[in-house]
Amino acid sequence: MNIQRRYCWIALLACASPWMPLAHAGAYEDFFESIKRDDPAAMVALLRRGFDPNTVDAKGQTGLILALRDGSLKVAQVLIGAPATRVEARNLQDESPLMMAALKGHPQAVRNLLDRDADVNKTGWTPLHYAATGTGAQQLEIISLLLERHAYIDAASPNGSTPLMMAAQYGTIDAVQLLLKEGADSTIKNQLGLMASDFARRVGRDKLAEELMADVRRRQPRRGEW
Repeated sequence: MNIQRRYCWIALLACASPWMPLAHAGAYEDFFESIKRDDPAAMVALLRRGFDPNTVDAKGQTGLILALRDGSLKVAQVLIGAPATRVEARNLQDESPLMMAALKGHPQAVRNLLDRDADVNKTGWTPLHYAATGTGAQQLEIISLLLERHAYIDAASPNGSTPLMMAAQYGTIDAVQLLLKEGADSTIKNQLGLMASDFARRVGRDKLAEELMADVRRRQPRRGEW
């Protein structure tokens, strides 16, 4: 955790009574209600009294993932800054907080999670896959942030799909162009034999599919070249 954020967290607790076990039975409900309301003061009070920030709901979602999913960014900031928060705690779908922040377009949360050593290259679906899938105004910034932190641009999902494929079908055209500019390989095929151009074409993005095929042709050696 960077020093400035650690000091901010300490300052939030400066006027607290000594750390003690949580006493009242409604704390579980209060925890998730504070996320729903995006109430950072209530969250700080709960954590100050010893509530576990890694608590999951009935569906296996951590509080941090819920806060990022639902746009409760003030509470998310409190949870990211809490030393006891496990920023790599995953939900039942193997999604991490960094993946959710990337998908939902929260660049500051992405930065803060990376500063806490969130795994930018987890196995399976990666944060970059999720960033490429998103359609928010901040997706290009997030993709760039992940690449700056050494995200593997051609990461393979469990079925061999790459972030470029996700952007071609689900994301923005600008995201496709950024990934190509940064060196994404348009010639890769997933386990179904599909390239990024095929992902674009099956959702009616024919012009984008042609641009991706043009990139494939540029990458292929010309006749007579080794």
